[in-house]
Amino acid sequence: MKFLADMGVAGRVVEWLRANGHDAVHLREQGLKRLPDSDIFKKAAEEQRIILTFDLDFGEIMALSSTHPTCVIIFRLRNTRTPHVIARLQKVLDTSIADLVAGAVVVVEETRHRVRHLPLGI
Repeated sequence: MKFLADMGVAGRVVEWLRANGHDAVHLREQGLKRLPDSDIFKKAAEEQRIILTFDLDFGEIMALSSTHPTCVIIFRLRNTRTPHVIARLQKVLDTSIADLVAGAVVVVEETRHRVRHLPLGI
């Protein structure tokens, strides 16, 4: 799978994804620290990448988008330490691959994750 990590996501999460066979990039690595959210979404869609973020705006951008060529994983965690983020991401990858491929907003919480397929109502 292909991932694009937003600025709030630790670089070690990207390293972990790569070590597990995924194509993952971080905005910081590409010198795109100040890229607006709408442009990050466009970049992810063009490159067919799943966005990893702590920013709630991406769910709204995706919901309002007329096309849904990408997926967004939004972390809503109190414990934002990298090992915990990786453990929660691993759970999503273990149980929701079909949702990620189909295009969805996945909200990752402390003990569960919720999948919202778009357009809303499906």
